[in-house]
Amino acid sequence: MKMNTLTLAVVLGLGSTSVIANTDVAELEQRINELEARLVKTEQVTEEANDQASSFEFHGYARAGLLINDNLNGATGTGPYMTAAGAIGAPIGRLGVEDDNYVEANLIHNRYLDDGSSARFHIMLADSVETNNEWTAEESQLNVRQVYSELANLRAFSDSEALSNATFWAGKRFDRANYDIHFLDSDIVFLSGTGAGVYDVQLSDDWKANFSIYGRDFGNIDSSSTDIENYIATMNNWVGNWQFMLSGMTASDNKELTQGSADKGFHALLAYHADSFYGAGEGFAKSGVLFGDGLGAELKGIGSNGLLTEDAQAVRAFTYGVTRFAENWRAAPSFMAEYSQDRFEKNDEFAWASVNLRLAQEFTENFEMVYEGSYQYMDLDNATDKASGSFYKATIAPTLKLSTSKGFFDRPELRFAVSYVDWSEDLNDYAVSLDTDAATMGDGGEVLFALQMETWF
Repeated sequence: MKMNTLTLAVVLGLGSTSVIANTDVAELEQRINELEARLVKTEQVTEEANDQASSFEFHGYARAGLLINDNLNGATGTGPYMTAAGAIGAPIGRLGVEDDNYVEANLIHNRYLDDGSSARFHIMLADSVETNNEWTAEESQLNVRQVYSELANLRAFSDSEALSNATFWAGKRFDRANYDIHFLDSDIVFLSGTGAGVYDVQLSDDWKANFSIYGRDFGNIDSSSTDIENYIATMNNWVGNWQFMLSGMTASDNKELTQGSADKGFHALLAYHADSFYGAGEGFAKSGVLFGDGLGAELKGIGSNGLLTEDAQAVRAFTYGVTRFAENWRAAPSFMAEYSQDRFEKNDEFAWASVNLRLAQEFTENFEMVYEGSYQYMDLDNATDKASGSFYKATIAPTLKLSTSKGFFDRPELRFAVSYVDWSEDLNDYAVSLDTDAATMGDGGEVLFALQMETWF
């Protein structure tokens, strides 16, 4: 130890020079050594703390509100998938028609080492009910939707150009690369299940890829005692603003136990993520096309449907964007369309297209008017019955928020909404499913009133 440190230690340990003069030299040395040991121990504890720094995060999403029809009854059969084509993934604009109370809470623990490596544990709880009561235990669907761990920037791979910045994971989770059209309440792709993988593999200067294997459970079908599982292998690639995703899947028992359903499948996505609003202004835009066959023909929920036939094929196109086109106006148009055949039965054929436009007019820092118009065309043939026609929705929603200037994705929001929904008579009482208890659309021409909050952080 340096002399100035020794002097300070003596002064702190003994109090004054008069004590030093009257203290035995051996005792003085002992006390100095003890103080030095304490200082060393303190430095070690500090180093260990720095070496094992940690943090906690809490994130969440929730929506809750009342939905009332023009007869002053609780609205039923509404929601972003309220049309007949909703049963095969066709969304409409969500504003003013959601009647559920949904909440999810994400708890995350992070651990960091001084070599740059890190670990992350994530658990997600979620619940959804439609009752308006405060006690919902009998209706609750409380569930652990995600539980997984990640390891990132591991020293063992520091010399690897491909893996030095990679993140390894295992557990039950939503894939990190899922993304959606919020205004339609529809994912573009939603890959989830239990498995393992690695993110951010740097294959070249401009090419980064994710690799994963997920398992999904189709459950016991046709009173079988065999638990049917689907295994999905995915490679998700980014080259600049382009995304190219490939997934292959197999469920070895599915074809035999479900009388001709697919036991394998293929799914592909090609998308472009633009940094501007279609090159015409500030904002962003995303566009792409998806294709799938067999088990891959469930284009949004990859590998999630065990009832698809081995001949099932589907193709979907989408585009959406967000921009500010005037000082106090924002716009978010979206489009999604799909065609599928031999989906559930030989010779069934389904086509639909949804167009949605959400506008926001900012009046003050805390108040805006939100407008949404939706249109969906359906041409549906379940190999037994046919129906075709259109669905319409118009919504106006006075909205309170902390800062209207923050844009469409700032929350929380408190809304009052009035919507008018209607559809072609040919769609009345039509269902895609052949089950006798399948839900139908009923008759159109209804006014809906909504009070809702929505938040995320």
